[in-house]
Amino acid sequence: MSLLAPERGAAGSVLSFPPVPSDPGFGVYLHWPFCAAKCPYCDFNSHVRRAPVDQARFAAAFEREIAESARDTAGFTVTSIFLGGGTPSLMEPATVARLLDAVSANWTVTENAEVTLEANPSSVEADRFRGYRAAGVNRVSLGVQALNDPDLRLLGRLHDVDTALHAIGLAREIFPRLSFDLIYARPNQSVEAWEAELSRAIDLAADHLSLYQLTIEEGTPFFALRKAGKLKVPDGELSADLYEATQQLTRARGLPAYEVSNHAVPGAESRHNLTYWRYGYYAGIGPGAHGRLPSRDGGRRAVANEKLPETWLKMVESWDRGSVEDELLSREEEADELMLMGLRLTEGIDVARWSRLSGRSIDADVEADLTAHGMVERVGPGRIRATPAGMLVLDAVVADLA
Repeated sequence: MSLLAPERGAAGSVLSFPPVPSDPGFGVYLHWPFCAAKCPYCDFNSHVRRAPVDQARFAAAFEREIAESARDTAGFTVTSIFLGGGTPSLMEPATVARLLDAVSANWTVTENAEVTLEANPSSVEADRFRGYRAAGVNRVSLGVQALNDPDLRLLGRLHDVDTALHAIGLAREIFPRLSFDLIYARPNQSVEAWEAELSRAIDLAADHLSLYQLTIEEGTPFFALRKAGKLKVPDGELSADLYEATQQLTRARGLPAYEVSNHAVPGAESRHNLTYWRYGYYAGIGPGAHGRLPSRDGGRRAVANEKLPETWLKMVESWDRGSVEDELLSREEEADELMLMGLRLTEGIDVARWSRLSGRSIDADVEADLTAHGMVERVGPGRIRATPAGMLVLDAVVADLA
């Protein structure tokens, strides 16, 4: 049976999927760009500073950019807030409270809004976690990455397994919702070793796991090591086996995939990330943050901020915003983004919405060919999605359909 197929009840009847909301929500992303150390695989906008960061000054700049962004989205209601990085758990709880208070002061925030903070286990303290909870954080995402110490050292992490387990225990005690990340397809990792590690992770998990295959990004230390022949990662066939084992085990244990790399107990999906994947609007605040905001003609603007923290800070202090790109997307570009994001989800995309944006229908011959090769399938009224096989070559599937 397809891993993405509808489950069947005891009598063999097909169980229906929950309806997909027509409104993907509106999210606010707050990017704290500072880390205690730069991981060798990371190409995110993160920066190490030896001197203490002036958190009060940066918080004031966040407040100014939040207010400016709110003017672009007057009347919008915030359904989720995500504090990412970098390492947001390096912020003092008072700084987090200032940022969240600024969001509430400038937008209406739904009563049950999801408020997520990314945290590294090495920067976790019970008092700090309780301070974040008091500030309004109701979901934490821990960057665990591995459950054995040799691989944690290989990945450049500052914590060990015992520290990670302590952080997971604290998070489960203090926050209503918890997710943590693991990276697989690591050097010398077998399917059997990954299955054992993943099974342990599921035992520790609350209701959500993010499971990412290690990718070697240009410009990172891992890229240089691989180029020099000093780092060997699993080949395509082994990577596919690791991915398939991940899908099978998480599904069997009650955390099926709802996106390429994200797994949850049904109903516990990340609402903020679903806003991205369902192609909703979101505001990006902070150095290097990206946003998708409405344009005056009913379209969509792609906004990107200056990456260097100190340069962003001076820009906001002078002009209330740190954006270096603000591009009006064409309808075709919007349609491409909708497909690129939406086909990551097991629920797929609304074909009619894609057609309204692109001004055309999906090519029937292309769809028939992809269906015949087991890459895509129709699901529910008017939706199309990638199959498990299609997920393995998703970029090619998107290119063909779009």
